Amino acid sequence: MKSPIASTRRGAALAVTVIVFFSSLGSAEQTPAAVLNGSGDPAIRELQDQVHQLQALVEEMRAENAQSRAEMRQLRQDLQATRTLLEQPAAAKGSEIAGEKAPESSAAAAVEPSTPLEQRVQKLEESTSLIGSKIDEQYQTKVETASKYRARLHGIVLMNAFRNVGGSDNLDFPNYAHPLPASLPNATLGATLRQSEIGFEIFGPKLAGARTSADVQLDFSGGFPATGNGVNFGVVRLQTASLRLDWDRTSVVAGQDSLFISPLSPTSFASLATPAFAFGGNLWGWTPQIRVEHRFSLSERQTVTMQAGILDNLDWESPSNSFYRYAQAGELSGQPAYAFRTAWSRPVREHPLSFGVAGYYGRQNWAWDRYVDAWAAMADWQIPILPRLGLSGEFYRGRGIGGLGGAIGTSVVYGSSTWSPIPPLRGLNTAGGWSQLKFQLTPKLELNGVISEDDAFTSDILGFATDQNNFGPILGRNRGALGNVVFRPRSDLVFSAELRRLRTFPVYSSSSFTNQVNLSLGILF
Repeated sequence: MKSPIASTRRGAALAVTVIVFFSSLGSAEQTPAAVLNGSGDPAIRELQDQVHQLQALVEEMRAENAQSRAEMRQLRQDLQATRTLLEQPAAAKGSEIAGEKAPESSAAAAVEPSTPLEQRVQKLEESTSLIGSKIDEQYQTKVETASKYRARLHGIVLMNAFRNVGGSDNLDFPNYAHPLPASLPNATLGATLRQSEIGFEIFGPKLAGARTSADVQLDFSGGFPATGNGVNFGVVRLQTASLRLDWDRTSVVAGQDSLFISPLSPTSFASLATPAFAFGGNLWGWTPQIRVEHRFSLSERQTVTMQAGILDNLDWESPSNSFYRYAQAGELSGQPAYAFRTAWSRPVREHPLSFGVAGYYGRQNWAWDRYVDAWAAMADWQIPILPRLGLSGEFYRGRGIGGLGGAIGTSVVYGSSTWSPIPPLRGLNTAGGWSQLKFQLTPKLELNGVISEDDAFTSDILGFATDQNNFGPILGRNRGALGNVVFRPRSDLVFSAELRRLRTFPVYSSSSFTNQVNLSLGILF
């Protein structure tokens, strides 16, 4: 765009040039030497001075014009940079974890169209300097890998202080209740950090158009060394380790991962080593698997997800050796377990509304021609009732699914036959589920209430199996309830207080209960 001042100057220069040309024609009788030497008519000398001034003016105009073009190019570049910043997301992923807005977003918010151009350019320079300092800081603190691909460290340092009333299978994160010996007190008190977690995420190259990544998650709940105060030296345990290939609508996942057929869990910071109510209505498992996911868009806001995979065919047997691995009943069948899930979802008031159904099948070989066909059908849901109130949960019905946490980790029960050296067995039917009501008081404060139950069918047990033939009391039902408050003053800092109650019903004896009050403090990184 040409400047008005520049156009005016060019017009004046053209007029002066025309005047000079005709004045020169009128003075043609002067000798060339007189003209060149300036010794003729004084008007000629004056004209020569005017020509010199005109030449100087033209040169000045050329310089100013070149400077104007350079400034315009710089302004175009600054404007393009401003548009780029305005089109970027409001916050980067790493800034969401740290609870801070990304510097690009701050710069975009600071640059308003109504602000004068000089101030906008100045603010843009300040934001550019800030971004540069952030990049330098990130370079100094980044996690470097041998392959030079980008890596991210994440996890939580979590401390749990607890008081229990009643007996349970585990002191710090109980899963079911059992009676206490008469010689022991009914109440206990303790604290632990072994539910802390640490993980590494690696972002690899693109492969056939897919983004590749890998993730490994560890905790410290793998047991205790046999030494003084060994309860404070939790053994590192592998939770998950998976590889992903992600296209726009399709993903392939291979590794040890959580159950995709049971994707939800109650909100609780009192139980991370196993999900809340892991053996009381919440199917779970960190299982080696290969699965394929595909996402269909029914409309701009509706999505259908289909998942299918094969899993290591586990049945919750304890290893027979601490150093060598031997095949369990599911693996002795010679085939994996099969699973699929399909779900529909759409956002409602910035919260997900979703419904999913899933199925599972795995054949088990318990030797001596004793086979069990394990199966399960599941459903899960997330329903935003009000802007701050939501309902979520899962339900299942199956048989022989102790490997998924069903029937309190029991896949089969052994019969009480006295005439056969090989006792008969039966796959144990079970049904259960859980439901959670979440109330988001403020963006930083939430209340959660959960009820759950796992119920093994006693008709499979009574008259067929006894405690003596099954290595201890057969547990028929496990009920649970919890209420907690979670406060997050920052996205990387969490405080939680929880009250949990478990009541477990053995088939052949009276029920037991345990109550736990748990206070949690965690820092995420």
